[in-house]
Amino acid sequence: MSTSPESPASTSAAALPGYTPGTWTIDPIHSEVAFSVRHLGIANVRGRFDAFDAEIVLAEDPLESSVTATIQIASVSTGHEQRDNHIRSEDFLHAEEFPEMTFRSTGIRAVDGDGFLADGELTVRGVTRPVTLDLELIGFGKGYEGRSVAGFSASTQISRKAFGVHGGAGGAALGDTVKITLEVEAGQAS
Repeated sequence: MSTSPESPASTSAAALPGYTPGTWTIDPIHSEVAFSVRHLGIANVRGRFDAFDAEIVLAEDPLESSVTATIQIASVSTGHEQRDNHIRSEDFLHAEEFPEMTFRSTGIRAVDGDGFLADGELTVRGVTRPVTLDLELIGFGKGYEGRSVAGFSASTQISRKAFGVHGGAGGAALGDTVKITLEVEAGQAS
């Protein structure tokens, strides 16, 4: 998605059907934090984190909104226990010393169409680097018991080595680029 000059239609809350300012909390049962990385240069290995939380604050002006998120490193799951334990080890994410990965937005920008970019700071293994999430506001609706819900999708790519994640034996079996995808359903806080 390429950036373009902001257009009033894409940044106005009125142009976003159902847009509801306020504080929203992630519903972990209906959300996913996933990743993929190239293995041996020929295949993608996929995984996810099962324990995470986030707070999304939707401002009256959507471009003044913010998000903070925390992911529990020990919750990594790739469907293979031995690999999961290796990812948790000092060779990779070192969950014992760095139990959490965090994201804090620093700004929201509108792009072509209905998309947004969420600039922020990602911290992995105690290393903080700027990242930009390609963000889509999927929409708003009513969930169980009439509670307001919102859906978001986001993705980005990072260099694992830039965050000090090198892997055992030099990490040669893994590509440097990690693709991260987020599917989020959030409920409006009471």
